[in-house]
Amino acid sequence: MKIGIIGAGSVGGALGRGWARAGHEVTFGVRDTSDPKVQKLVAETGARAASVAEAASGAEVVALATPWGATQDAVKSAGGLAGKVVFDCTNPLAPNLSGLTHGFDTSAAEQVASWAPQARVVKIFNTTGANNMANPDYSGVAATMFYCGNDVEAKATAGKLAADLGFDPVDAGNLEQARLLEPLALLWIRLAYAQGLGREIAFKLMRR
Repeated sequence: MKIGIIGAGSVGGALGRGWARAGHEVTFGVRDTSDPKVQKLVAETGARAASVAEAASGAEVVALATPWGATQDAVKSAGGLAGKVVFDCTNPLAPNLSGLTHGFDTSAAEQVASWAPQARVVKIFNTTGANNMANPDYSGVAATMFYCGNDVEAKATAGKLAADLGFDPVDAGNLEQARLLEPLALLWIRLAYAQGLGREIAFKLMRR
């Protein structure tokens, strides 16, 4: 599958490395393709680096792995996202991590969908840290990756790509459920940092 990842930070890098290992064709969409960090990531993954518009135009799936404050510009720079599966991997965190700038009556994912109204938006890869995206295995147990969206086929693609990284993918419902998944991300952050549990923690949905 051709995947364009907008952003090459910790989340974008972890996703890109994992998908490249799984045999997908990855292109990082960045402002500066000559940035040494980007070049290092390209060398490690065998992926390409291109402008945001080029990475998006050639992709079947576009993953937004940007800081929330840069996401609207990223969507605009990506150009025509009509018909594309778009993964919103962002979290609308307040600058001091005191809370969320969106929540409960709306969500970042719904905001992304309003910026790209013809895209098939799925909220995914936001409820845990990049370390778990790089390795979601906990002694043989796969961490859960929740996702939500309004397009059935787009969600199926999201589930498959989450499984390709080693996650246990769980469909959480329509896109409004991002109003719950984004606070869940804040809980992970608080547990990891404020409560001192560290980053090597993950959520697991148990079944009986």
